[in-house]
Amino acid sequence: MHEIEPYYQWRDDYIAAEDERSPFYNTEYSEFYFDKQIYNFLLHPQWDAFGSNTLYLKVLFVDYERCYAIIEFIGEWNDAITNDIMILKREIIELMIDEGINKFILIGENVLNFHASDDSYYEEWFQEVEEGWVAGVNFNEHVVKEFRDNGIDYYINFGGELDDLHWRKLKPLQVYKKVEEILTKRLN
Repeated sequence: MHEIEPYYQWRDDYIAAEDERSPFYNTEYSEFYFDKQIYNFLLHPQWDAFGSNTLYLKVLFVDYERCYAIIEFIGEWNDAITNDIMILKREIIELMIDEGINKFILIGENVLNFHASDDSYYEEWFQEVEEGWVAGVNFNEHVVKEFRDNGIDYYINFGGELDDLHWRKLKPLQVYKKVEEILTKRLN
């Protein structure tokens, strides 16, 4: 896992550590010191910790004019034991909502497992984005099944074209427009 880096091709467009409005503003990273781990597996030092012991993230891009953020995840999303959704909601999402973000694209291809608890924080997030949405892109099939089996797909959009979006070939605005197009088709 230490070789899996967060996506870095958009660094010319956005770096969370240089964004004064970002929860990760002024974060300094080591290229050599592995200070994060999930169980016995070290993680690449470019991933960001937000308070979970099993789930890490990277804010890849934020557009404050269009009110969207693209966030990549790695690890085990565990609401049952470590209440990752509560920590994510309080430490990252609420700060972004306060900055006007109401559309969230969650990249989940490196999320290995999901363990559910209740859905209250997902419901709260859903209600707070009002005119916006939350979309899960490229989550593994077994992870999406767990989200669905626990009713979380009422709050986070999964499935269909979102499960196989070739987002790395696109620029951030193209990813946003593609996800928005997919969600608009669903509503119509």
